[in-house]
Amino acid sequence: MEYKVDDKELSAPIFLPFVNQIWEGNYDMEKTQNALSKTINITAYDDTTLVGCLRILTDGYYFGTITELLVLPKYQKQGIGSKLLQLAKENTPTMLYFGAQPGVESFYQKNGCQKSLQSYTIEKNR
Repeated sequence: MEYKVDDKELSAPIFLPFVNQIWEGNYDMEKTQNALSKTINITAYDDTTLVGCLRILTDGYYFGTITELLVLPKYQKQGIGSKLLQLAKENTPTMLYFGAQPGVESFYQKNGCQKSLQSYTIEKNR
């Protein structure tokens, strides 16, 4: 497994087929590329196949958040997510805040994450 911190080569044509295996959707190529350019992307590759990705959005001083931590289903439970989280902790310029999907809290707890504030959302007006 090859891990890359601040993977500048991660692009929408690589990321979209990967993310669609986890969160299927009709994602826009240009908007995805723009989003990737604004985050610190930590990736895991099995040979040339993207199998895991953690993205950090940060202002570099006050705030940082993990926008997502994704591992392809057939690669889960092999330590890839834990390694991505470890690399995020080692390479973030700020404290990281993030939400977790229900049912995966034990993964974050075993990786040394502390439960923090409850999160809220504001829906975008359409």
